[in-house]
Amino acid sequence: MILRLGLPLVVLAFATPCLAQQAIRIPVVEPGGTVDLTAQLYRPASPAPAPAVAIFHGCGGVGVNNTRMAELLRGWGYAALAVDSFTVRHMTDVCGRHWPSQRDAEERMKDIDYSLLWLVAQSFVDRERLAFMGYSYGGGVALLRAFTPRVDERLPKAAASVLVYPDCGLGAPLGASPRPQQPVMFAMAELDDWTPAAVCQELIDRVKAGRILVETHVYAGAHHSFDALGLPVSYLPGVGNRSKPGGCCGAHYGANEPAWNAFVADVRAFLAKALAR
Repeated sequence: MILRLGLPLVVLAFATPCLAQQAIRIPVVEPGGTVDLTAQLYRPASPAPAPAVAIFHGCGGVGVNNTRMAELLRGWGYAALAVDSFTVRHMTDVCGRHWPSQRDAEERMKDIDYSLLWLVAQSFVDRERLAFMGYSYGGGVALLRAFTPRVDERLPKAAASVLVYPDCGLGAPLGASPRPQQPVMFAMAELDDWTPAAVCQELIDRVKAGRILVETHVYAGAHHSFDALGLPVSYLPGVGNRSKPGGCCGAHYGANEPAWNAFVADVRAFLAKALAR
């Protein structure tokens, strides 16, 4: 898929006062025109250029799990950008009746590209130390970006990617021998029946070139959304489920604090290594 970037619209640096958190907009050029995604920027205390991580949500939109991770990243010295791909596009009930298609996911890769492009235009960002994270459906989109070569050299290249219980069912177009374009961490849940670890493992097993770049973690006893702290595990009968025949329906989700604690430690170690100077 060839991206036609409207670079002058994207590299315009927005005035960014030194705030811990700030609402910003990210222009994304689409065939029908430009849309301005909303996002929350979390900046670390240090004035020095910082590594940066763009975060992409699941089918439920930006959640507390995303903003909690952004706060953690900020505390670790990263600039974090929690991006909302849905609101400006008037996308609602995405987990149910409007379950996103493969084409939708491929189009959303541009949200990652333009978010990284926005970040590299900021003076407080170390443009050589970029990463992106995707959760669930957003993890499937991030999977596509992590394994798809960029066709436009003007796009910034990320140095790391983190896929959190990703929808690996979206990875079919990656072919028989997917190749990671940067270090990539898979964070999966053992009991996940919405985006099963087995589907991701089948894709990982197809990776031949660059296998050393792939790091995997499967958290024992955990379900989908193990990072939704305080939310008991329950069953959602009406949600789309790409792992079931016809993409329908139902899945479990809910918190698992030991899995969350292990995940946080794994993400911190992975990013520290992948984004080291």
